[in-house]
Amino acid sequence: MSDASQPLVPPASDVVLTAFRHQLSAEGLSPHTRSAYVSDAAALAQWAAPRALTELLPEDLAAYLASPAVMAKSPRSVARLQSALRHCWRGLLARGQALQDPTVGLDAPRIGRPLPKDLSEADVEALLAVPDVALPLGLRDKAMLELLYACGLRVSELVGLPLAALNLRGGYLRVTGKGRKERLVPLGETAADWLTRYLAEARPQLLAGRGETALFLSRRGEAMTRENFWHLIKRHALQAGISAPVSPHTLRHAFATHLLNHGADLRVIQLLLGHSDLSTTQIYTHVARQRLQSLHAEHHPRG
Repeated sequence: MSDASQPLVPPASDVVLTAFRHQLSAEGLSPHTRSAYVSDAAALAQWAAPRALTELLPEDLAAYLASPAVMAKSPRSVARLQSALRHCWRGLLARGQALQDPTVGLDAPRIGRPLPKDLSEADVEALLAVPDVALPLGLRDKAMLELLYACGLRVSELVGLPLAALNLRGGYLRVTGKGRKERLVPLGETAADWLTRYLAEARPQLLAGRGETALFLSRRGEAMTRENFWHLIKRHALQAGISAPVSPHTLRHAFATHLLNHGADLRVIQLLLGHSDLSTTQIYTHVARQRLQSLHAEHHPRG
């Protein structure tokens, strides 16, 4: 295999995994999901060796799912594994490399749907106030955090933004989400103001004459990465004195919850978040309901 991080597998399975990579890319899945799915399929190929993936039967997959390595995984990881295998055999069948789909009939693990971590509006304000905007990197961090909260972006969407996606005159952002689906998201005045300042003062210094087209740049003038942004948001949250775990996704949750608390329609939030299914967005109604119950108990004379 070309990817040294993947386990060694039989040559026949290696061919399947190479085709699987191309298939996932064509399906428009994110790089993170593609890597995870290929890793899951490669682990199965290593377990099944010397037999190739194309030789496996339903009972083989059942035995693999009952193996100690898989049984030790969380239900969410097992669900992802099963999804990866379904994608893999869908491609095998389409390419005529398999005559049957051994993933049919697999029992999906029960996954409790966790509520998003709650971040109050005061917490968000404290977090947004941390970056030192007198410094180029601080101004970049401020613009990124403001944009993340204003638009409810996924971290991959945020760091993957090209300069051309930003329309300050129109006041919107063109975002490419999961499945390469595009959506337009309004910026809001505050985020637009900080982006304008970042573009005028910080980005030229970070760019240092390079031709990078990414909107947000690292100190080396290259496109920001997911890992870089994870580290900086955790560092800023610590400085803000926020005790709850904070991640880029926490601000996305805060965006949706705070919109809902202030009366936004659930379908509007669905469009802004880029959810293909309204049921995914409906989880925020539970968060808002908990908040309302808390306020009622605190302020109502008979709460």
